[in-house]
Amino acid sequence: MNYISFSNASCKNCYKCLRACLVKAIKFKNGQAKIVQERCIACGHCLEICPQNATKVISDLDRVKEAISSKKKVVVSVTPSFAGFFNVEEEKIAAALRKLGFSFVEENDLGTGILAHYYEKYLNENKLENYITTFCPSANSLIQKYYPELIKYMIPVVSPMIAQAKVLKKIYGEDSFVVFIDPCIAKKIEANEFEGEKIIDAVLNFNEINKWIYGSGIRLDELKAEEFDKNMPKNGKSFLLEGEVINSIKNTIDRKALHPITISGTEDCIEILDSIQMGAIKGVFVELNICKGGCIGGHNMMKNKKQYYKRLHKTKEYIKNKEKSEKSNIIKETEHILESIDFGRKFKDKSFKRPIATKQDIERIMKQMGKFVKEDKLNCGVCGYDTCMEKAQAIFEGMAETDMCLHFMRSKAESLSDVIIDNTANSIIMVDGDINIIEINPAAQEVFMVKSENILGKPLNLLIDDADFRKVKETGENIIGKKVVYPQYNAVFMENIIYLPKQNLILAAMTNIIEEEKNKRELNRVKKNTLNAAQEVIEKQMRVAQEIAGVLGETTAETKVLLNKLRRIVAGEEEEIG
Repeated sequence: MNYISFSNASCKNCYKCLRACLVKAIKFKNGQAKIVQERCIACGHCLEICPQNATKVISDLDRVKEAISSKKKVVVSVTPSFAGFFNVEEEKIAAALRKLGFSFVEENDLGTGILAHYYEKYLNENKLENYITTFCPSANSLIQKYYPELIKYMIPVVSPMIAQAKVLKKIYGEDSFVVFIDPCIAKKIEANEFEGEKIIDAVLNFNEINKWIYGSGIRLDELKAEEFDKNMPKNGKSFLLEGEVINSIKNTIDRKALHPITISGTEDCIEILDSIQMGAIKGVFVELNICKGGCIGGHNMMKNKKQYYKRLHKTKEYIKNKEKSEKSNIIKETEHILESIDFGRKFKDKSFKRPIATKQDIERIMKQMGKFVKEDKLNCGVCGYDTCMEKAQAIFEGMAETDMCLHFMRSKAESLSDVIIDNTANSIIMVDGDINIIEINPAAQEVFMVKSENILGKPLNLLIDDADFRKVKETGENIIGKKVVYPQYNAVFMENIIYLPKQNLILAAMTNIIEEEKNKRELNRVKKNTLNAAQEVIEKQMRVAQEIAGVLGETTAETKVLLNKLRRIVAGEEEEIG
């Protein structure tokens, strides 16, 4: 199932999404972007960065509404980072969710204290070279798909969301419909991975909830604040805060003589996994966060860049204040529930086979991209790939297209247009808004007896009358098929002058019809001579007719008719052609 897709109508082939996708899980075919699910780690960067808003995420909203309308026991758990997304008093969100029809409203903040116990237990019972946290589903996908050799270092414990969902099912009943609200797209995929166990029924993001609230006519500012339901056990700091997993088990990490490392951001995650895989670092306990700043930096939080740090600060303040007000021993009240739940999980190799291009394949594809010499390989990264070699490999895999190289397409377009313009018999001149010449092709240079280097940038009226050009610019009305004569150049042009408003340029294509005009004049001269000769014949015949009228009366009359007919035909053709 593709959880993220691109709109065919909106994608403009800017390749910004591909440049942001560090695992290159975006395929381009016929100029259209498409997420390749087996390669995607659901980091959400493409959702944040698309300037056309061409991305869309699969939604569970209809299923949630149906569950509510069916009178099911619908339990919703919302992550505390909502405090940074909604610009209202936090408790009003609880009121809004109840108004939407949710039976119970909890916070998705199980706390490091609960799962930390399982982390510590695993560290104490196992002796590994390295340990990697597994609370970030996107980081888990990154390892399983791109670093399967490192799965052995992943701590086999479920994420906080799955752990809380299991607890909610115990508290509210297995028949309850559990919904999570979170800014992380990877949570939707993670929930689907546990579909067989029926742990989480739906996952919504903040945008979906926000639209639902306002679409229902609920005014958040007019609601009375309400408390969240607090039936969930709570102990320790929030998993949302970067570094809190390590802080919660720091003593155990120190005792095992491990070096703790907190990482956030996809690029840094990839870098440290590369180092571990190569054996460059050992004896580390790595806390991986794909999102910037940890879980409070999900893509819904990141999209509005101008308010990111404001939202970040507000979320942190909310979490800190909430932790101060809550009892630290609340976990004891539901300890029997926790003991009956298995919080373990297994991770598996999800890597995929990539066909590797041979040297000959790469060379062939390079030529198709217009890369013939070293200077052609710009490695500019505009297409989304760091090097031309990587791009060629992607083309071989069917993930990219040749024309994604903008420099190649520009050179191709320029070379093609240059060939056409340079070799056409028509005179082509382009001028700017000030009617200064910026382009003149060889045919025009020959007719006007000038070299381009001597005329470019200079006023057009140095060559020809610019009145028609100025008229086209002022009126915006193009001139098509107008005959103009330039005797000083021995030229007669059929001119077409077109205004390009977006570029503020004027393009003229002029066909020299001087030879046609000469041929036309010669034809008219011949016809006039023929006409004069016919007139002389008629006059001579008339004189003869008068002398022998009695003998050739009828014959002369017929001759006159035929000769006049010939004269009219010749004259008529002349008028028609002329």
